[in-house]
Amino acid sequence: MDSRTRGFDPDKLVALIARLNRNRPFETRLVFFDCDDEVLHQRYTETRRRHPLAIDRPVADGIARERALMKPARAAADMLIDTTRMSLADLRRMLSGHFARKDDQRMAVTLVSFAFRQGLPREADMVFDARFLSNPHYVDELRPMTGLDAPVQEHVLGDPAFAPFFESLRALLVPLVPHFQAEGKSYLTIAIGCTGGQHRSVFLAEWLARTLRETGLEVMTFHRELARQGRIAAGTVPAASGSEDGKKSFS
Repeated sequence: MDSRTRGFDPDKLVALIARLNRNRPFETRLVFFDCDDEVLHQRYTETRRRHPLAIDRPVADGIARERALMKPARAAADMLIDTTRMSLADLRRMLSGHFARKDDQRMAVTLVSFAFRQGLPREADMVFDARFLSNPHYVDELRPMTGLDAPVQEHVLGDPAFAPFFESLRALLVPLVPHFQAEGKSYLTIAIGCTGGQHRSVFLAEWLARTLRETGLEVMTFHRELARQGRIAAGTVPAASGSEDGKKSFS
């Protein structure tokens, strides 16, 4: 059922869920998907569909009407998911993390690299800034590469600020993540940003993913800007391989 169903009443829906949770025949959770008005309008425009609550009126009127109608359900939601900047792959990954089967209780951790100028990943639980590290963009031969390429990795590793920062990050996250899991959280998103989302954040996300995997965690990486550019498939987890100098290269 949704807001287009004749006689739909969100207050009754909220009351029904409350009653189910009191009786406890099974666990019931209300998940509410939201999105910025501008992006919602764009989605209707791209699909050339009229808003079902504003058939003979502008899409903006339908969006406003639906927001007013769904306000009680949104307020009562156990989980609010903002899909404004999400791809379908992002959404699938998030839902599978939150609603994993009971026989698979391992926490799913996703490391997301991104560009600050393109906005923060709204699904992020924690955000770290890598813009203080030496930027490969200003090295002509490194500019067209990404953090998945060994020369870029070596450039970032060569920054004297990298080792102490990464060690502090590892010392923070390795003991912290199990506490999230102990509290029942099944999905954790850690976002790492830099200026363009191509070099430093990509490498740091991969380097941190390797470290967390060594502790037994299930870790995925997603490089938002590279995926948008078509340079890597959404949800791809590059395989680690040894480089000549003994460091790890992800390609």
